[in-house]
Amino acid sequence: MIDTMSKSVAFWLERSYKNNIPEISKLTHDSSPAVALRQTVRALARRWQRRFNEAAPQLAQYFATEVQKRNDVALKRILREAGISVRFKMTRALNDVMQASITENVSLIKSIPSQYFTQIEGMVMRAVQDGRTLGEMTDELKKRYGVTTRRAQLISRDQNNKLNSAVQRARYDEAGIEYAIWRHSHAGFEPRPSHQKASRDNTVYKISEGWYDPHEKKRIWPGTLINCRCYYKPCPPGYRPPTE
Repeated sequence: MIDTMSKSVAFWLERSYKNNIPEISKLTHDSSPAVALRQTVRALARRWQRRFNEAAPQLAQYFATEVQKRNDVALKRILREAGISVRFKMTRALNDVMQASITENVSLIKSIPSQYFTQIEGMVMRAVQDGRTLGEMTDELKKRYGVTTRRAQLISRDQNNKLNSAVQRARYDEAGIEYAIWRHSHAGFEPRPSHQKASRDNTVYKISEGWYDPHEKKRIWPGTLINCRCYYKPCPPGYRPPTE
């Protein structure tokens, strides 16, 4: 959707330039072209905001359902290997997790075109004031596309990690699993020192309580902080740490 939106913006802005800018090769300081370009951007913003608004609930529902299914399959396999058979159902706790995720993702999906077109309109107005060429404007559009795409990828990754962690906690509680082993993924370019080996990696913690991160000054779970790729492996039902 972002790719199609970006191409649509590039096409209609180029057409608006050619129809409204006296010198195609160079933008002018005249107010009429600026007004026409602003109107084009705002018309596109309304169109694409409506499309994202319409798609957001279904996209968010699909995302949450797929994450839940994937987690159920993985946990069933883990328990089956331990000789435990379990049949999961939609509990109140899991339903709360799913609904919270859907609500948050609907909001995030809707924010993508809103933020994109706010940046585009400002960029177009500055281009008119600075007398930039159409080629320069096209280059700026490509940069905005890259920024928006990377933001969407970050949102997707972050929401996937958070929902994975929340669904797992609900399912582990349902299966009677109280403890898990924190695992550092070693996949991030800038890992949090407090999550790395010798400080957090491979340590056991109580799932219901999480772990108090001294750097964040709050209790967290693997994957819940932005860009955190840590994960955890469940201990067998009935497991108690040696200290208890």
